[in-house]
Amino acid sequence: MRIALDATYSVGSQPTGVAVYSREILWGLPRRHPNAKYYFCYRPHRLFRSLEAFLPRGAARRPLFDTWAPAAQIFHGLNQRLPHLKSHHRLVTTFHDLFVMTSDYSTAEFRTRFTAQAKDAANRSDLILAVSSFTASQITGLLGVERSRIRVVHHGVFHPGEKRLRELTKRQPFILSVGAIQKRKNTGRLIQAFEGLPAGWRLVLAGAATGFGAEEILAQIAASPRRADIQVLGYVSAERLEALYSRASIFAFPSLDEGFGIPAIEAMAWGVPVVTSNRSALPEVTAEAAFHVDPENVEELRFTLQTLIEQPALRGTMAQRGFTHAAQFTWDRAVDQTWTAYHELLDR
Repeated sequence: MRIALDATYSVGSQPTGVAVYSREILWGLPRRHPNAKYYFCYRPHRLFRSLEAFLPRGAARRPLFDTWAPAAQIFHGLNQRLPHLKSHHRLVTTFHDLFVMTSDYSTAEFRTRFTAQAKDAANRSDLILAVSSFTASQITGLLGVERSRIRVVHHGVFHPGEKRLRELTKRQPFILSVGAIQKRKNTGRLIQAFEGLPAGWRLVLAGAATGFGAEEILAQIAASPRRADIQVLGYVSAERLEALYSRASIFAFPSLDEGFGIPAIEAMAWGVPVVTSNRSALPEVTAEAAFHVDPENVEELRFTLQTLIEQPALRGTMAQRGFTHAAQFTWDRAVDQTWTAYHELLDR
């Protein structure tokens, strides 16, 4: 089998969720299924930078143009976008989310371009991989794709393992939140909720401060009466993020919209009790292993965080529940389900 994949989004020194997904699928397929031939395809603006990465055995680097990709049985667009190929590739596209189409989280120009690309990819895909059932429902409702053309393949996360967790140092009194500082992540309301929590606790924000609406949120932090207790770390490396997960006592992720929500499951895998939203894909992904709140209700968010602060035993119970729940989300499983989807398409 010959498989071409759009590897463009895997390039970069500060990987987003889409980049992490792209890397795990790109490198996971040759590792798990080494008998196929893989073409990692990069659009021209990322091709030169891609030379910094060593490719796995069985993979070859190729350029990707809007009307050309290397000959293969399957072409897989890893981020809801497809080139306009004239060859006879079977087309697979991964859809992560469609919140740009439904809410005011971006510029009008970006929304127009995103919507056009998503509609085009949805119309031309032989099979669509959605990262959650919630995203699958959006693809059906917003883009008119019949459900029979969609398969749900959840993301995975890195798991430190139970032995590693037992070796961790004592948890510290801080609430961790991971994700770009932006309107969609609901950072502003999290700050408001934190301002009503007991002294002695800190709020640690890990994520780039360049998202849509970041300037307003940074001004809110600067004016906060708890400013001294709020740490804005910016983008952090994978190693530093692991250190934060290993020390945090509570994880807060009150996002307004998520197609999956990798940080919530990552926190669970590191044994951190999670407070998250009761909307979008988050109830599906975190299930009964997290506390779910109305993300627009600051008092409900504050009350839930305070409850966890005041009840260490409850934190322990939810941490264990989350750790057990997170075990089902692995990248090997995502890779194998993707491989199964390829075979299903070729066997038709």
